[in-house]
Amino acid sequence: MDRTETLPTAPAVTAPPAPPAPEPVSVAGEPPPPRPDPRWTRPALAVLLLATGVLYLWGLGASGWANSFYSAAAQAGAESGKAFFYGSSDAANSITVDKTPASLWLMALSVRVFGLSSWSILVPQALLGVATVGALYATVRRWYGPVAGLLAGTVLALTPVATLMFRFNNPDALLVLLLVLAAYATVRAVETAGTRWIVLAGALVGLGFLTKMLQAFLVVPVLAGVYLLAAPTGLGRRIRQLLLAGLGLVVAAGWWVAVVELVPASARPYIGGSQGNSILELTLGYNGLGRITGNEEGSVGGGRAGGGGPFSGQTGWLRMFDTEVGGQISWLLPAALILLVAGLVLAGPAPRTDRRRAGLLLWGGWLLVTGLIFSFMSGIFHAYYTVALAPAVGAVVGIGAVLLWRERDAAPGPASAHEPGVPTEPVAGAATPGARAGRRGLLATVTLAAVLAVTAWWSWRLLSRSPDWYPWLRGMVLVGGFAAAVLTMLAGRLPRRVVPVVLALGAAAALAGPAGYALQTAATPHTGSIPSAGPAVQGGFGPGRGGFPGARLPAGAEFPGFPGGANGQLPGAPSGNQTGQNGGTGQLPALPGTGRFPGQPGGTGQPRQPGGLPGQAAGGAGRAPGGGAMGGLLDSREPGAELRALLERDAADYTWMAATIGSNNASGYQLATGRPVMAIGGFNGSDPSPTLAQFQAYVADGRIHWFVGGGGFRANGGSSAAQEIAAWVAETFESQTVDGVTVYDLSSGQEG
Repeated sequence: MDRTETLPTAPAVTAPPAPPAPEPVSVAGEPPPPRPDPRWTRPALAVLLLATGVLYLWGLGASGWANSFYSAAAQAGAESGKAFFYGSSDAANSITVDKTPASLWLMALSVRVFGLSSWSILVPQALLGVATVGALYATVRRWYGPVAGLLAGTVLALTPVATLMFRFNNPDALLVLLLVLAAYATVRAVETAGTRWIVLAGALVGLGFLTKMLQAFLVVPVLAGVYLLAAPTGLGRRIRQLLLAGLGLVVAAGWWVAVVELVPASARPYIGGSQGNSILELTLGYNGLGRITGNEEGSVGGGRAGGGGPFSGQTGWLRMFDTEVGGQISWLLPAALILLVAGLVLAGPAPRTDRRRAGLLLWGGWLLVTGLIFSFMSGIFHAYYTVALAPAVGAVVGIGAVLLWRERDAAPGPASAHEPGVPTEPVAGAATPGARAGRRGLLATVTLAAVLAVTAWWSWRLLSRSPDWYPWLRGMVLVGGFAAAVLTMLAGRLPRRVVPVVLALGAAAALAGPAGYALQTAATPHTGSIPSAGPAVQGGFGPGRGGFPGARLPAGAEFPGFPGGANGQLPGAPSGNQTGQNGGTGQLPALPGTGRFPGQPGGTGQPRQPGGLPGQAAGGAGRAPGGGAMGGLLDSREPGAELRALLERDAADYTWMAATIGSNNASGYQLATGRPVMAIGGFNGSDPSPTLAQFQAYVADGRIHWFVGGGGFRANGGSSAAQEIAAWVAETFESQTVDGVTVYDLSSGQEG
């Protein structure tokens, strides 16, 4: 028997248990690593979005066509592919609107699918608003958590001018969504130095250009600067990526411009708002640098330092807080500015890639750059433009409030010693980490209390401008805000269960004013070209229902025919010449014998045509039943039954059922009948489209049936073709008055 030697078996080697993974810590100044959101996050977001949808959709149809200028273009785009592409005012493609057409594309598609109605025009804007609130939440939440995101979204949703514009059909709704999405793409790009994300950001800004031209570019320096500063990659790669993003912007914005420039002028509609039928001229002039300098040929004038233009208010540092603009956007603007400074101070010297600082620079830069340009631009400026500031105000308030609360809530201790590069033992002569944390916590507490107190005071001031509108709200906001400020200072000594009550009180006091204005805005129909949020304010022109709130006049200039005097007019104003406000006419009267807007520079102007305003046909003022004239510069009115029946007679036999001066004047007839109406001279009646010779050729060819009097306005230079056409029609054809409106049958043969 073989003897087998048994070797000793080595003891099993067992690996020692791995030590528990250390708690993730952040680099100095970095936000904490991502953690699962609390369970209440999604329900809270759903409530926010649902409430926003109700606010923006409830009773939406009461505003009718809202801005009929864009509604008529959407109706035209739903009928004609050519009108859709170019953004024409009518389906026969005589002239475009004075903007790039991206926002019209959404409305035209809605009209094409659901038919022409107020809801098919306005619901897309409301849905864009809900999407914008959601996009802002997602952007802020990535770096600062769900509480900051919810605060930012709530502030945006309740900003009065946001409620106004997301219930209206101006291009601003789509513009704001695209810019917030561009900020989201920039945030994603900064996280990973991702080329695709930063190129997407550029492309989204380019689409913003196709929505409202150069206004979209105001955020470009901020987005590019934040990426250049904070992206975690080398400088050379960051520069190359930004160049690619610039290329994405140019492609997204430039393809449409290239097509329009390359297509012969005879094969496309006239470019509204330009004097030379050029989209580049419109981009760089009337809708570009002209808005900054005030040099906008053919416009109705802008703001001027020391006086202000009739449509634009007074330029200067306090423009965002003045009577016209303050109630639209500035409720939390002081809070945002204070929180921005405090957040940057708390960020202190931080690594280049510090996200906390990068986020503050992104939204704070958006706020400051856009706000300063709005404050000092001398061209046309309207208060509703400030909706572009609302996302930045919401983001800075949400971010700043959360950062400061975390700072004051952090207990002093040695936690900072675990951060890389921080010694575990205090340096001789230096303050201990606990002492530094204590001072920072005190600074955060004092700042939060100051923010609440300043916000309450400023809300009280804004509400005082409408003294008859729920006067009890002023006192409630002031007392509640100051009480919340005091309790915030004492929060460290209060029972923990009381702290949420203090936070709720502070939030309620800060948001009560803008929420009240937002609800009033949603409950009020708004029509015309220049809407305004909130109730009437002292020194302003009211709630903007008819499209001309808040005009400010140059010193010494008289402005007959505006709301504010007896029966809605200034003292001495002729009856029926209101600007479309609360049932007025929508027409702007010229100074006697000049044809120019009061206070406008530049020569003596045009002589009046027989029978009324410049460009108004002889034989009548074009008044509709009830004393209101049909349409005008800023608004339109629906024609009476007799006039409508007359215009629709044999309309299918003509390219244009009618022609009239000014796009808004034309839009009322077009929307009422569904037939193309030629808008002579475009929006202001000052574009050379068509010329007198072209119009005479159209008449000779039997392409236009009626010429409708009324409308038209000449200011700040521009073509006199509209006045020449009106004079020729008045001298050549006989007039008749139907429903108080003067019309001419251009098919009746030329007389005289």
